Formats: sequence, C-alpha cells, structure tokens
Amino acid sequence: MPSVIVALRGLDRSAIASLVVSVVASVAAFALDAVDASQTLVFVVSAVALGALATLIGEGTEQLGLRFGPRTTGILQSALGNLPELFISIFALQAGLVVVVQTALIGSILANTLLVLGLAFLLGGLRHGTQRFHAPAVRTMAILLVLAVAALAIPTLATAPGAPDVGHAIDLSVIVSLVLLVVFAASVPFSMGGGPGASTAGEEALPTGPPWPLGFALGLLAFAAIGAALISDLFVEALRPSMASLHLSETFVGLVVVAIAGNAVENVVGVQLAMRNKTDLATSVILNSSLQVAIALTPALVLISLAIGGGALTLVLSPLLLGAVALSTILAALIVFDGESTWLEGLALLGLYVIIAASVWFGPAIQ
Repeated sequence: MPSVIVALRGLDRSAIASLVVSVVASVAAFALDAVDASQTLVFVVSAVALGALATLIGEGTEQLGLRFGPRTTGILQSALGNLPELFISIFALQAGLVVVVQTALIGSILANTLLVLGLAFLLGGLRHGTQRFHAPAVRTMAILLVLAVAALAIPTLATAPGAPDVGHAIDLSVIVSLVLLVVFAASVPFSMGGGPGASTAGEEALPTGPPWPLGFALGLLAFAAIGAALISDLFVEALRPSMASLHLSETFVGLVVVAIAGNAVENVVGVQLAMRNKTDLATSVILNSSLQVAIALTPALVLISLAIGGGALTLVLSPLLLGAVALSTILAALIVFDGESTWLEGLALLGLYVIIAASVWFGPAIQ
C-alpha cells in the first residue's frame, strides 16, 4: 500500500485526471444503469469512461517503455490501445450489431487517416506553419496501409454479382484475414528489430519523468483493461436504445460514433504531438493506428465472430464504404509522402471526413 501511495503522488496531472475521470464516469454509468436512467445518458457517460480508460492504457504502456525499451512499447501500445475497440466489437457482435462493428472498423481507419491526421496538420500548421518531416517509417506505414486496404477490398470485388466467388463471402473473408494476420505477425519482429523503415516513434514518445513502480504500472493496466471490458458491455447495451431515440442509422453510429470512442488515445496523442511540432512522431502514431486496425483488429474479429455467434463478420463492404476507405488511404499516403504538411492539407482531410460522415447520416435509423 505505501508503494501505491508513492506511485500515485508521482503521477502527472494528465494521468491523475484520466484516473479520476475513468473511476467517476465508470461508477456513474453503472449507477445510472442500475436506477433505469435514460439509456442515452448511460451511453454518453460510458463513452466518456471508455475514453478515459483508453488514455490510462496509453499512459501505462508508455511507462513500460522505460523498462522494456521503445520498440517493445510500440508493439504493446498498438495492442493494448485497441482493447476498448476490441471489447466494444465483441459485445456488439454478440448483440447482432454486425453492421455497427463492420462500419466501426472502417470508421477507425477513416477517423485516423482523415479526422485525426487532418486535425493534426490543421492545428500544427496554424501554430508552426509548414511542418516538415523525413521519416522512412511514416512512408513505409503509408504504403503498407494502402496494401492492407487493397487486401480488404478483394472480398467485396470477388463476391459481387457475376464475380467468381459469389456466395463465398465468409470463406474468402477468412482466407484474407489469415493472410493479414500472418503479415501482422511478421511485422512484430520487424518493428522490434529495427529493420529498414521500421517505426522508431517510441524513442521520442517515452516519458521523461521518474518511472512508476513496475507493479503499479501493470496493476493500472489490468484495472484499465478490466474496466474497458465492463464498460464496453454497458456501452453496447445502451447503444441500440439510445441511437433509436436519436434516430441515427447503424452505419453512422459505427462509422463515426463508435469509431471515435474506440480510438480515444490516438485521437488525442496524435494532435498533441503535431501541436508540439513533433510531426514525424504524430504521423507515425496516427498511421500506425490505422494500420493495426487493418491488419490485426479487423481480421481477428472476423475469426472471433465465427466462434461467438450473433452474426458472422465479413470483409464484404458496401460500394460507398469501399470507395471511401480506398480513396482516404491513398490520399493520406500521397500527403505524407512528400515529407511536409500544411494547415490547408489538414483542412482538406477534415472536409472529406465530414462529407463521408454526411453521406451516411440519412440512412435508416436503428429501431
């Protein structure tokens, strides 16, 4: 207990705020649900709790970097940072909300490559002018992201009417998912070994203050992970009735609301880094988040959906979603490839994100 008190005293203001908000919001969400309060209110409060818990996970993994090194921490941050979205997706699949999960995964890629990257370039550019970076890792991730999205597009094209794999959406989705997971597994030792073009973002991102005790860091991560699992269940429970009362479509909920809630860490960290003029690191964090969703989280959930019941998740997308994610990743890759960014490029990315969000706003509401 004394060591815990010492560790708490050593937390910075950001970590303390995240811890307090996560505890208060989590308790409030469960209390509101217990007294049969408005499901919309439960939904909003649980979303706040998920965001705070995601930030705690980011803080904890950064602290581990002081002990295990930046490259290992980068892998941990990618895996643990996606925990809230993983839990939300699993509970939503069990509830039969396959459309919400599918659009949330695509929405995560869109939110990072358009919304977060756009905000980072806009605010960073307004503060520092043209921001330049020379990072082979950023360009490598951008190319891998385009290739991953191309792989995700194949099931849609191959199962279209008249195509050779009509009626085999699940089978082809499983094959593509297994291939992408192999690529992800190969990328882990590549990144940790520091191969050409491997990410070095973690080297700049490590905390500079005194490290937390190892037991405290691991305990905080365990608390955040368990909390994220419990709150995700509550979040999904409240999702359908609250969205029905707000007359929103499943596609809009997944593409915008759930996608942003599940990526709170990257949403905040990427923009903060750009405003500090650490553009290399900002673009690495943002694009790496999109890449991990494409080659790890999405294929893993395709396989998980077959085991848990509630509806099979496939990689067959609507023409709108396929076109949106393909154009967005290509645009993001072109923007970062020249090694500089401007506030106008950021504004253009944000504009495209708003247009895509508006394109699904008028869909049929959840009943």
